[in-house]
Amino acid sequence: MANLGYLQLTRNCYQKCQFCSNPPTGVHLDEAEMRRNIDRLVEMGYDGVILTGGEPSISELLFPALSYAREKKLFSRMITNGQKLADKDFFKRCVDAGLTHIHVSLHSYRREVHDFITQYRGAWDLLVRCLENVPEMGVTSDINTVINVYNCDHLHENVRWICENFPYIRHFVWNNMDPDGNRAEENPDCIPRHYEFQVSLEKAMDYLVSTGRSFRAERVPLCYMRRFAWASTEARKIIKEEERCIRFLDFKGFIHQKEFLHGKGNACDACRFDPICAGMFSMAKTYDERELSPIFDDPTPVIAKVLGRDPSPELLSRLLARRGRRSMTEQPSIERRERFCRAFEGQGLEAIRLAQLDVGCDLIEGSGHAPLVHHLEFNHAIAQPAHRRD
Repeated sequence: MANLGYLQLTRNCYQKCQFCSNPPTGVHLDEAEMRRNIDRLVEMGYDGVILTGGEPSISELLFPALSYAREKKLFSRMITNGQKLADKDFFKRCVDAGLTHIHVSLHSYRREVHDFITQYRGAWDLLVRCLENVPEMGVTSDINTVINVYNCDHLHENVRWICENFPYIRHFVWNNMDPDGNRAEENPDCIPRHYEFQVSLEKAMDYLVSTGRSFRAERVPLCYMRRFAWASTEARKIIKEEERCIRFLDFKGFIHQKEFLHGKGNACDACRFDPICAGMFSMAKTYDERELSPIFDDPTPVIAKVLGRDPSPELLSRLLARRGRRSMTEQPSIERRERFCRAFEGQGLEAIRLAQLDVGCDLIEGSGHAPLVHHLEFNHAIAQPAHRRD
């Protein structure tokens, strides 16, 4: 498997996705620093670079980055909303400069839902034109989807529609929302609870397996994808003892990530998958650990599935020794976990606000948990019958 680094070229974007985890920061990258970051990936033995943002296709550094990566023998990918690549001439220029693969962010096959999520009228139409251009350009494409309240009930319909209309797309990625320190704090109603997407995600994975396609899911605890635990991005990193590098255009800067752990709850202490599971992202800040449940199956078959072979005794021993391991930075204290849970025990919205302040969380109305009935009513209001391609 190729080792890929991520490089943010810009944080600007024409769209304003309600859950955007990388909104504009005012931090910019110049060409000299772009080159230094690509050089660093080469020195670390990486095979390629994924250009991301914001929307990298609107950055003035796009073509210099593609050209320099090719000069340095790195292949280039791009995470994109597809707007600029709807223009065949622009798409061709990217390919000629070195672009080999795109990850297109499609959040719903329903035009009105996708445009509502992205806050850009016409975003869906431009994205479809981008996907239609892919075969002619001679590149490959994946689909990236951020799981949110407005699409969590039809993830399986999304993949079926994509496979039927764009059969050359063979890989899908779901990212559960990152609700911390970004635009989701302005739009807490878009944050789903895990049980809201579990059934649709399972059906989507089932369908893709039946068609021979591949997929990954990130920030989804393994108890919410038990049958497909081998497809968890974090679990795969843990099992294969991999790393990843990301250059952020914010206070985080260059991140060399070697640990893949989020928060772990009481259920994780009894779970046999604990050694290979990253846990719950934003636990006791946005998400409630009581959504977690233990798995009592042997994790060895999952490890073998990820590796494509039986694990060596040494590797298996190292992995199982991770049981009970907790993140030094992401694991919330017992006190914070208890205060967060008490806030949801019938004490009302004001108690949740106070609990968040008490544990040092940001003041987000409802901690991202609008009442489920509100989610369903709003979803029903915008989720009209699917738009099919003419």
